[in-house]
Amino acid sequence: MQEKHYVIVGSGVAAVHAAKAIRDHDGDASISIYGEESNLPYNRIKLSKGLFTDLHSDKVLIKKEKWYLENRIKIQSGTSITDIDPDKRVATTGDGQHVPYYKLLLCTGAANRKLNMDGASLRNVHNIRDMTDADSLKSELQSGNRICIIGGGVQGVETAWSFIEAGYHVTIVEAAPRLMNRQLDEQASTLLTQRIIDLGADVRLGQGVKCITGTDSVQGVELEDSTILPCEHVVYSIGIIPNTDLARKASIHVQSGILVNENMETSTAHVYAAGDAAEYLGKVEGLWGGAIEQGKIAGANMTGTPVAYQRSVPVTLFNAFQTPLFSIGMVNAEQCDNSLTHLDGELYTRIFIKDDSIVGVISFEGAAASLSYKTAIEQRITLEGIDLAHSTIEEIIGEVMKRSQK
Repeated sequence: MQEKHYVIVGSGVAAVHAAKAIRDHDGDASISIYGEESNLPYNRIKLSKGLFTDLHSDKVLIKKEKWYLENRIKIQSGTSITDIDPDKRVATTGDGQHVPYYKLLLCTGAANRKLNMDGASLRNVHNIRDMTDADSLKSELQSGNRICIIGGGVQGVETAWSFIEAGYHVTIVEAAPRLMNRQLDEQASTLLTQRIIDLGADVRLGQGVKCITGTDSVQGVELEDSTILPCEHVVYSIGIIPNTDLARKASIHVQSGILVNENMETSTAHVYAAGDAAEYLGKVEGLWGGAIEQGKIAGANMTGTPVAYQRSVPVTLFNAFQTPLFSIGMVNAEQCDNSLTHLDGELYTRIFIKDDSIVGVISFEGAAASLSYKTAIEQRITLEGIDLAHSTIEEIIGEVMKRSQK
């Protein structure tokens, strides 16, 4: 009997956790991870959070080389998969090798959404998706350069802090009326923005970029109100687009992402998808924690161990600009019944309540404090009987945690 060969296309965090799950359930089969980059799988979050650290050290790796060797997981670095034949169960590499598979997992990830405006193709317009992007950007920098960050989401703000810490002058431009619009309410964003300004960044909110100016390389950014911001580099972070081309070519069903069911199965037999490329119940998550969980679920199901994916509560942990904060769950007051706010100097916390339980929280505290709130939200612990009008948030969460242990 031919040996089972599990093939994983893509080398991000979903791929690694899928490979681990496969090995946990199947000790004998062969497992191959095909990644286009020449590196071992690494933590992409470090590209914005730690741009000026040594991105080629073992510290950025998801697992060290020894782990793959011990678990007999073959990493095919620098090797792309260009075609899949689901009928023959064969994948084809960019250099024409035919790779038979027992089960195939698409962890093809996502690409950064491209800037579409005059000047976007000038030299020194950057976006950071992989190690090569980060290396290229750093090699072009010169002392005294001014950086304009287009996009005030989490990645844009974290990248801005990396530049500030490295001594560069930074301007953040965000078309929305506030920074980190998806994670923060107006008050939290205002507090964070003030901290960002206090630590040396310029922030322009509520208008987009009209064009990037310059002849050969970047000389500035023109805003919608015709203001010119002089700069030598533009770094943009304006969202992601799932990589679905490989799936489409194989006639696997795709909408925004590759469509999967609760077992991470695609429309095509023996082919699964997970991570930033996968779409489940109409949504591409694009979150680190979700990619890990989807990888684990896909890996287990590929071995015949049925496990259903349950979308986890979204968690954003942030600590740039010397400002620890977290945002968990539903943080849109319009979709909730009630919310309670506590402000003590710069320490801000707001909990969001729906159907008598906490569904979301924004808090300027460290990651350790997030655990109680995450438990409360995940377990949907009832607030019934708690006098919300006369209790502090601390008292409420204390009572909720007591209830969680019963």
